[in-house]
Amino acid sequence: MIRLMTAALGAVLLATTVQAQENSGGDIPEPRVYESTGQVNANGTRVRYTVTAGETYLRDADGNPTASIFSTTYIADGHADPRTRPVAFVFNGGPGSASLWLHMGMFGPQRVALPNVQDDGAAPYNIVENTHSILDVADLVFVDPVGTGWSRPLGESEGDDFWGVNEDGESLAQFIRIWLTEHRRWNSPKYLLGESYGTLRIGSLLNQLEGSYNDVAINGVALISTVLDFRYDDTSEGNDIGYVGLLPGFAATAWYHNQVDRSAWNNDLEAFLAEARTFAIEEYMPALMHGVTLPADRQARVVRELSRFTGLSEDFLTRANMRVSLRRFQRELMRDEGVSVGRLDARFTGVEVDGVGEDPETDPSFYGIDGSYTAAMLDYFTRTLGVDMTEFYTVIGGVRGWNWDAGRSGNNNYINVAPWIARAMRQNSDLKVLVAQGYYDLATPFFAAELMFNQPGFDQDRVQFRYYEAGHMMYLHEPSLEASTADVRALIAN
Repeated sequence: MIRLMTAALGAVLLATTVQAQENSGGDIPEPRVYESTGQVNANGTRVRYTVTAGETYLRDADGNPTASIFSTTYIADGHADPRTRPVAFVFNGGPGSASLWLHMGMFGPQRVALPNVQDDGAAPYNIVENTHSILDVADLVFVDPVGTGWSRPLGESEGDDFWGVNEDGESLAQFIRIWLTEHRRWNSPKYLLGESYGTLRIGSLLNQLEGSYNDVAINGVALISTVLDFRYDDTSEGNDIGYVGLLPGFAATAWYHNQVDRSAWNNDLEAFLAEARTFAIEEYMPALMHGVTLPADRQARVVRELSRFTGLSEDFLTRANMRVSLRRFQRELMRDEGVSVGRLDARFTGVEVDGVGEDPETDPSFYGIDGSYTAAMLDYFTRTLGVDMTEFYTVIGGVRGWNWDAGRSGNNNYINVAPWIARAMRQNSDLKVLVAQGYYDLATPFFAAELMFNQPGFDQDRVQFRYYEAGHMMYLHEPSLEASTADVRALIAN
């Protein structure tokens, strides 16, 4: 253990020393780039490709480097005409997460195969050819924003210059423009694929790319585990709509763990969730709006229905004033069994030592997978792609002090980038939107996304929802991996 801690500390100190030299105005080395070739059987097609993993420098108006963006680009062989070969830029979330999850879980040529939904255990992990990769229909660019992976500020720049809704969008829009120029792909069909905060990033990117006369028009976006308007899943005091956005996700979780009477819906999950949606909008939301003026008999009826859908006791729901936060639900649903359910993926459960605690110890659906993805990504970089960078690789959590302002007035507002997507759709008749949601995702609930896209401004004919019996990272579930990659492939291939 001491040896491992010493090695990790050495890597962090090396990375800190390199960044300190760069930020002090010292000589900035040339970008490091690693090229190799490979092949993958993607959707039944043998695709040979060139992969470029390396750094791209962002620059200020005077040409001085401001940041290094690490990305991994896959260019398939045999496509000479850029007009017929799409390119997709892929981001994960956080904010502050590198792109390893979608890279090694969903779209890249290799992926982690996890046999146990509860725990990835320890190395060695099973890394296999990803036959579900979408390299058959698009070239891929996996991008790590500043503060994630090996991406970092340079020169006089600080992390704060890049850590915010607008700041992040500006820097990644610059990267995309540089990439399109260097690869001569301005006339290629272009797609943005993002997961979690990566979906909010897509909203910001569309504002940066299509919100001025210097347009980069986008053909389509895939919003994987969507969060664009935080009102619909935030249960801060006074925001009752957040409880409504969460309710059908709570119901799906209770169904999965057999905490509701499935026979009442003939064991039909879709019918159950359809009724949960209707209850949430037509009965639950009006009851919350009434507040303390809600008649006692009506409250009792709503509480009974809440219990029927969520598996929580009527007594608990009454004492909670019919308002159950996500963390309370995670802890309460299976308290009698001594476990809490996951936030990112409610199929996961974690043992709770404190039998009366209000909140879960941590998220079992994150610690159940993080070791495997980190090891798989770095093993792939170092052994397969030949990347020999020794600086600390930041999987998640490398950013701080995120600027959520995004042009809002005051401080008591919820971030909402949905209007930027709606505007882009109005001004770009080719822009299509795929919304991919896992039923058991409590971090970015499927019903919250539905409520948001039901608002005026979107061209509903170009918004397509797809659902999977999985969580936030639906690719952890093999049938959902197959279905979700097929849906993204269809978005790109029309």
